Amino acid sequence: MKKFLLPALFAVAVLGTAPVASAQKMNSSKMATKAPAYKLQPQLSTLGWEGKAVTHGHNGTMDFADGELLVKGNAIVGGTVTVNMKTMKATDITDAESQGKFVGHMSSDDFFGVEKNPTSTFKIVSVAPIKGAAKDANNATITGDMTIKGVTQRLSFPAKVGVKDGVAAATGTMTIDRTKFGLKYGSKSFFDSIGDKAIYDNFDLTFNVIAKN
Repeated sequence: MKKFLLPALFAVAVLGTAPVASAQKMNSSKMATKAPAYKLQPQLSTLGWEGKAVTHGHNGTMDFADGELLVKGNAIVGGTVTVNMKTMKATDITDAESQGKFVGHMSSDDFFGVEKNPTSTFKIVSVAPIKGAAKDANNATITGDMTIKGVTQRLSFPAKVGVKDGVAAATGTMTIDRTKFGLKYGSKSFFDSIGDKAIYDNFDLTFNVIAKN
């Protein structure tokens, strides 16, 4: 719990009072190419995941390896983050042997093929403000290219973003359809007769990204 609490409080300090930039500022590709890069802080950033099957589910964490957020004025306008897939763990599994089996299967070619694909990346294409967003709610829609297991797909999702005193932060949750990245194991979309052994196609990533100038 402490691992997530301190980064979350840090993000609140940045996001709680950071103004929302105009659509022109946040959505300009020309501005993104000229924007200063704020370096991602892996020790302050967190990434959680949750996946479910018909009869059960698991949740856990992975670590960011590196990355940057591109900032112009008080707006995040681009950036790229890289995740170390070899850091995957299930926080709801306490038995060491079961943990090893689970992570081993997730790391195999049935799922993420970590040996050949040790990292996943997300590259921001645009950050567009959400009009009328409440003070503590998601205030922007992030669109970008996610690469998992060598396959790239474009995704959009709401997030809360802000820049203050040399710190940029983005926090939110994205839902990913694993089958679009070739992860078809246990999917009822491809194996009709799998019954209650099916694993749902969608999984969630909850992120809290902190970057400093």
